Amino acid sequence: FVRNDILTGTPKVITTLSVDGVDYPMTLRTGRSSGQYVSAQGVPPFEAGQTYNIQVTFSDGTTAWPNTQTASAPGQTASTTGQPSAQQELADLLADLERTHAAGAYCADAGEHCLERSALEETVAGLRDTDRLLDLWDEGRTLTPSMRPRFERLVEIANAGAAELGYADAGERWRSAHDLPPETFRAELDRLWNEVRPLYESLHCLVRAELGAEYGTAIAPPGEAIPAHLLGDLGTGDWSTVYGMVAPRTRGRGYDLTRELRRSRMDPPEMARHAERFFGSLGFDPLPATFWERSRFARPADREVDCRARGWNVDGGNDVRAAACLEVDGDGFVAAQREIARAYYRWADRSQHPLHRTGAGDVLLAAAGATAALAVTPGQLVAAGLLEDPPPASADVPLLLRQALEDVASLPFALLVDEWRWRIFAGEVGPDRYNQAWWELRGEYQGIRAPAPRSAADFDPGVTRGVVANEPRAQEFLATVLRFQIHRALCAAAGEAAPPHRCSLFGSRAAGARLRALFETGASRPWPETLATVAGAGRADASALLEYFAPLAAWLDERNAGRACGW
Repeated sequence: FVRNDILTGTPKVITTLSVDGVDYPMTLRTGRSSGQYVSAQGVPPFEAGQTYNIQVTFSDGTTAWPNTQTASAPGQTASTTGQPSAQQELADLLADLERTHAAGAYCADAGEHCLERSALEETVAGLRDTDRLLDLWDEGRTLTPSMRPRFERLVEIANAGAAELGYADAGERWRSAHDLPPETFRAELDRLWNEVRPLYESLHCLVRAELGAEYGTAIAPPGEAIPAHLLGDLGTGDWSTVYGMVAPRTRGRGYDLTRELRRSRMDPPEMARHAERFFGSLGFDPLPATFWERSRFARPADREVDCRARGWNVDGGNDVRAAACLEVDGDGFVAAQREIARAYYRWADRSQHPLHRTGAGDVLLAAAGATAALAVTPGQLVAAGLLEDPPPASADVPLLLRQALEDVASLPFALLVDEWRWRIFAGEVGPDRYNQAWWELRGEYQGIRAPAPRSAADFDPGVTRGVVANEPRAQEFLATVLRFQIHRALCAAAGEAAPPHRCSLFGSRAAGARLRALFETGASRPWPETLATVAGAGRADASALLEYFAPLAAWLDERNAGRACGW
């Protein structure tokens, strides 16, 4: 409901959102091809299904819209009509979809032993039994058919809201949210995908061949799409569960960051402190003391919480906060650096005009955090005292392969999730073809197929959280490309002669100055202009990603020689 306050034809600017009597500043977002809009800054996460008293205050001191609203999950991005009844219905739909998604579980022994979704993901990661994998895949979709009618209604409401704002449909509205005309944004995604697709196809070829060697080519045939259950498919596009099966046997595994962290008895807050020290080495000031008092980095032992990583700047100044459930392992260490980067981003624009105290689009906020995660290289770990010496160059391929199974493998999934919804919003795909169109796109973009017969009654997209939460995903694709571009520019500023995957930014004030310039700009300029100040060009460039993974690409070419790649 916050994003419904569009500035169309009135000279008054909404400056404050009041939620249950607590005031939060509003920020004017600029750079959209179809005007400007405002959004609240620093609102703590709403509890799904809870009702809140809402009021807005304009720049001239007048107030409006005193009513109650039932919140969906945080991060709602759906268009709604201006009618409170439609807004209420949308909130209810999203809350119901989220609850159904969260309830998805695998139950064995007639329901006596059930695995919730988080436990299900951990179980799938360690399985090598294809029958059990298929069973888990199927059981994880038991509840999704009930989502389809609610999703169908969500599409109707979202399109009605987009039409009121002058868009052809909700998909056009989403594509207009990135400081580019909607048709240009879509063309840019196609261009970038065509540039990185050869690397993805090589990775796909290797994974399919190794799956065939493990399970037999009758289950994973050469030259065909991969059955989704073999990849632990739970709606994320991440293939890291198969790393142990596809990793090189003769090059070693590099270093074990998880082992080093546990040997040093590090806990989640200390991993976050390590990340702050990294930014300190770049010349950044320490985060405010209140950040450490009001943030959470570990899963509480005494209660259930939403463990999605999130952050806020509550007052537009120094009250920056973050929340995450970090595990003490290599992934958790990288996640800590990513979340601290986002905290610095939210804090750095406090000197901007209040209307510009927000990131230059969701794309750069995501890219900035992920760029900091790329900086967790052997050089930084040595500087941080977690490794005595960097691993030899022979260990590069295993480390890059593990990273590619997360980053490169997820690229086409981020694209197809939105391409599927864009076609639905545009009326090109009706409800009776929702599931069919989903698997057609998964085959086209990913080379992945359903492992069991599907029908129009199924709703397999329902296992993907971004779908049920109505959250756009295409910007994740763009942010992945941009983070490698920014990383390359920072390495150049640091004067690093090492290849990008070994570049250490630790201690480089020159790299820190560029990163700070990106953070401090806020929303005062469109993100392509901000990108140009850091990377030297304002257009996304996939060559940096390809350069980063060049050693892996060469190794993949060797391993795939003589294989029938493609699908």
